[in-house]
Amino acid sequence: MKRIPVMLPMLGEEEAQAATEAIRSGWVAQGPRVAEFEKRFAAATGSEHGIALSSCTTALHLALIAVGVGPGDEVIVPSLSFIATANAARYVGATPVFADVELATGNLTVQTIDAVRTERTRAVIAVHQGGMPADVHALRAAADGWGVALIEDAACAAGSTAYGQPVGAGSLVSAWSFHPRKVITTGEGGMLTTDNAEWATRLRRLREHGMNMSAAEREASTQPVLEAYLETGYNYRMTDIQAAIGLVQLDRLAGLVAQRRAFAARYHELLADLDGAVPVRDPAYGESNFQSFWVLLTDDFGASRNDVLTELAANGVSARRGIMAAHLEPAYADAPSAPLPVTERITNDSLILPLHHALTEADQDHVVAVLRKAAGR
Repeated sequence: MKRIPVMLPMLGEEEAQAATEAIRSGWVAQGPRVAEFEKRFAAATGSEHGIALSSCTTALHLALIAVGVGPGDEVIVPSLSFIATANAARYVGATPVFADVELATGNLTVQTIDAVRTERTRAVIAVHQGGMPADVHALRAAADGWGVALIEDAACAAGSTAYGQPVGAGSLVSAWSFHPRKVITTGEGGMLTTDNAEWATRLRRLREHGMNMSAAEREASTQPVLEAYLETGYNYRMTDIQAAIGLVQLDRLAGLVAQRRAFAARYHELLADLDGAVPVRDPAYGESNFQSFWVLLTDDFGASRNDVLTELAANGVSARRGIMAAHLEPAYADAPSAPLPVTERITNDSLILPLHHALTEADQDHVVAVLRKAAGR
């Protein structure tokens, strides 16, 4: 039986050639290709500065350091997110506080944040969940009014837009992922984008052990170099091999997003008459890259989410449960939060359907046919 994967990275001969050229250059650690990738990714997201890193998790960690969060502070995060979002707050000694999300987008709102905000709230990490853009205009205005920092977790959102601009444009600081599950990938890897030049300088230093110059700058110098370590830093660097792949992937981004949006539109057509199956849709203020295409099952569907996943798997379709809820994991059993009914509904009653560059219309027809079968239609 042919198996339809839920996700498949788009990697071809161009990426292989770019990686080979980086290896043959003799410069495989952080170097000129990383610098070029930073510059081009920042431009693609409407940002002044890009800081390439080893993952989105390390990006979130450094973002919290940049905005000054530390022990005794609270950071409001959605529980409906990969657990790294909450983990980053603990890395700096802060307390993650879980807020609920809206049903339509799976994202935080001003109201859900305000419900858990206290005098100890220092920052909010707003996730553009599954590539679905959050309402950045409302969130940024509220954060400014409250005097808290808004960090945008854009791990899944490369190529998404909000209010006619790329996600990331105008952000205080945004964190990105290039994991293979994302629309573009470097294998592993991440990025921070910001318009703050002072932060960018410091963050580049922090990713490289707190050193006052990069290894590339030191290597390029024709004079003896005695570097200094200005503060406690980390080893959060991206390699030039990864960046070489990333540069090729970045050229593919617009085409991949257009293709994914076309597949999403076709899923919407195929599911239009299937009662009880509610697919995620663009909000009025933006467009998603549909990094994840999830469907919420209501009582009208006629089968449980887990039974549907079982039926899909038995018929060669690799699907996934809805986005995880961190507050339900043992690591966060004692974390503060408001009641999270929408979060729990989405994580318990939704599933993620296959969507990737190699998907075919026949694949989509099969996926939806199995859904109908599971619902008894």
